[in-house]
Amino acid sequence: MGVTYSDAEAGTAIPPKSYQVTRLDLVKYCGASGDFNVIHWNERIARSVGLPGVIAHGMYTMAQGGKFLTAWAGGDPGAVVEYGVRFSSMVPVPDDADPGSATGGATIEFSGTVAEKLGDNKVAVDVVARCGGEKVLTRARAVVRLP
Repeated sequence: MGVTYSDAEAGTAIPPKSYQVTRLDLVKYCGASGDFNVIHWNERIARSVGLPGVIAHGMYTMAQGGKFLTAWAGGDPGAVVEYGVRFSSMVPVPDDADPGSATGGATIEFSGTVAEKLGDNKVAVDVVARCGGEKVLTRARAVVRLP
């Protein structure tokens, strides 16, 4: 069970969680989202346009933040009633993961803090997302309804 509204106060820290992202994850996301931009799966093309290599979709990174918030709220994806971010840095995804492995690729680390209680069992949450020590989302804020 996740946190309850009575447990959440302004300043309450949400325990950090890390998510791995591999090239296979990106290919799957291409199919699910319909975004087949080659910079998300082809190393040669990504480098030819000045990128460090294949990068994760911004929306994939944002979705991992939604997963983080959903888990904190007890597993109900409907608990996240608003969520917005600005993309501030790329998530390069090296091709170093063995198929089926939980390691390799890139790691996106999420943390958060309850910014304020809004009433009606809703709280505003500021989310921080980092990859390789760099912030990859800025102005990331969500409204979460808690039990």
